[in-house]
Amino acid sequence: MSLTKGSGPFGAAPAGSFNFDPQPPEHVMYVERSPRRVRVVLGGETVADSTDVRLLHPPGRTPTYLFPREHVRTDLFEPSERRRSDPAMGEGTYWSVQAGDRRAVDAAYAFERPPPSAAAVTGLVAFDWDAMDGVFEEDEEVFVHPRDPYTRIDVLRSSRQVRVSIDGTVIAESTRPRMLLESGLPVRYYLPREDVRADLLEPSYTTTRCPYKGVAHYWSLRVGERLEKDLVWTYPEPFHDAEAVRGLLCFVDERVDLEVEQRGGG
Repeated sequence: MSLTKGSGPFGAAPAGSFNFDPQPPEHVMYVERSPRRVRVVLGGETVADSTDVRLLHPPGRTPTYLFPREHVRTDLFEPSERRRSDPAMGEGTYWSVQAGDRRAVDAAYAFERPPPSAAAVTGLVAFDWDAMDGVFEEDEEVFVHPRDPYTRIDVLRSSRQVRVSIDGTVIAESTRPRMLLESGLPVRYYLPREDVRADLLEPSYTTTRCPYKGVAHYWSLRVGERLEKDLVWTYPEPFHDAEAVRGLLCFVDERVDLEVEQRGGG
């Protein structure tokens, strides 16, 4: 996530600057071999299994794995009429995948004749992760997209005062937040439950997945007649990188008034 996306060095809004002009092409992409064994499973069958996958960092998007065709069960593929034009990689050819009792429509794709600047992806096969039953790095299932080796998560204890409010109503205030810093993303402040107005929270059935942090569970928040859906989340069983925020609450900063004490002249 930190190379070609967001505030990464080749993203749309780089957080820093080089001391030289790299003169990148209009559509920056980066392809590297991964040391991981990666498997794709559908309908109880292994559709792809390789220790020679490439990790593609496409322009402005999250990474994806590309498989050599000889490591893919192409006998399970059915031709699709779908095509997709990608500004960096050319026209994508799609297949549906039939495995066991499951059929994943337009779930595999490849760029057969990319431009010379994207020759490294020629003929390699990628999958729509949401359409598959599971994708594994070695023997661990990975959600949403591959873990980017250039993304890092740090969680820091802090004594800054953090105040969260909506329309002048304070809904959380803490001097013991934990700051979660994730490459290419804004800083998030996770607060102890005791420092949040729990009486304003209403349970939500919404969950989201993160390949680095795990499964997030949400609450909505009601202030008077105003209901803010899915405004607060927590990781009750986080992955090891986010263990330090287990059970703490975090707000969607963009939808609240967040005040963070600045110290040291910052």
